[in-house]
Amino acid sequence: MGIPDEPISRFHGEMMKRILVTGVGGPAGINFVKSIQLAPEKIFIVGTEANEYFLHLATTERKYHVPKAAESGYIDSLNEIVKKERVEFLHAQPDAEVEVISENREKLETNVFLPSKKAVQACQDKLKAARLWAKRGVPVAKFKELSKESDVDAAFEEFGSPIWIRATHGAGGVGSTPANNRETAISWINYWKARNVTWKFIAQEHLPGRNMAFHSLWKKGELVMSMARERLEYIYPHLAPSGITGTPAVQKTVHDATVNKLGTDAVLSIDEKFNGIACVDLKENNEGVPCVTEINAGRMFTTSFFFSYASKALRGDYAGNIPYLYIKLAFKEEIPNISKYNILPSNIYWIRHIDAPARLVKDQKVIGEMYK
Repeated sequence: MGIPDEPISRFHGEMMKRILVTGVGGPAGINFVKSIQLAPEKIFIVGTEANEYFLHLATTERKYHVPKAAESGYIDSLNEIVKKERVEFLHAQPDAEVEVISENREKLETNVFLPSKKAVQACQDKLKAARLWAKRGVPVAKFKELSKESDVDAAFEEFGSPIWIRATHGAGGVGSTPANNRETAISWINYWKARNVTWKFIAQEHLPGRNMAFHSLWKKGELVMSMARERLEYIYPHLAPSGITGTPAVQKTVHDATVNKLGTDAVLSIDEKFNGIACVDLKENNEGVPCVTEINAGRMFTTSFFFSYASKALRGDYAGNIPYLYIKLAFKEEIPNISKYNILPSNIYWIRHIDAPARLVKDQKVIGEMYK
């Protein structure tokens, strides 16, 4: 199924929304669910998780172990849960599940609020997306497909040193590393090939500036709301050759007109009728120009609870709770008339680490209660 034309009807007069969220045992799924649980209405959440251990971390009303997205029976398993739990709407959080659910949306026996199949396909292929942005004038890091060793030499000649090596698919900086010479670049690619991964690789110019993220929510090509943030430190950066482990330990809200414009342009370059969630990554080049590096389409960044919690603590409302606004749009409900940009104040910090409660900090002071 897809996006309903009319408001989703209640089952047997039941007033509470019933949704299913996948990947509820991972950090991104947990934060998405916590955002929904912070909403001003009670929503019945059914969770699924492919990792039998992480399933115990889920905080949903019901939770089920399911096959991995790439395994046979995945869609059938979801449909069984949908039927049993009377699920009206499904949100897929991990990229792998977004991909499979997007391609099989007609087979699902519930509603989704996803970008088009072509938009999801383009965003999950970093090379395809970079080509689209370059063609449409959106600033993007210079890039080159690496299909043979001589392409590595050409990349160093064109971009200088260091260059950035990255896999065309995958989240959390997977398969990425800076390379100062051809030996490092080629050895890195050969290492992953020796592990029988099927990734393709690209080289991009090294972007040394600020690491930015633009969260946005869309309805038929219209921007509903957005907020930008800057990543300052990562969790366990020393464990990754790139220094990027996919989720920040320290980040702050920013008001930046250039980031807002480029984030908007990047999404519309993918699909003029974009629907749902688009989380855009940007990094500044040597001239300080933010360049779009990728879009996470159809799912939230890991730390979605940052904005949700900040909105309630600082504004006393849910205007910054993107997961909840997204659910309301999916159910064809009206949402408040809110700003399309800069929904939260700037320079609000979200500081977090493994096994430690996150803290919302403003002017060096913790705001409200800690995230438990």
